Amino acid sequence: MIHFTRHAEDKFKILNQHSVIINKSKVIATILNPETTDKISRFPLIIAQSKLDNSHVLRVIYKQENDLKTIITFYPGRIKQYD
Repeated sequence: MIHFTRHAEDKFKILNQHSVIINKSKVIATILNPETTDKISRFPLIIAQSKLDNSHVLRVIYKQENDLKTIITFYPGRIKQYD
């Protein structure tokens, strides 16, 4: 089961206002099939990352409790910064 916090829901609109279009299916795909995962730097939160395009990645911050994944926030970033 996957739940989006209010902040995460609002993030779609905020990014859209800046012409950055990210949909729920991309966010969900990133946590289900990440290219990289960081479970240490922000424990107990998990950072999942996947490629958006040739120069950007999508980073999704979420918390997992049993079968529930709660998406806290997500944001695009430059590959150079997170590679």
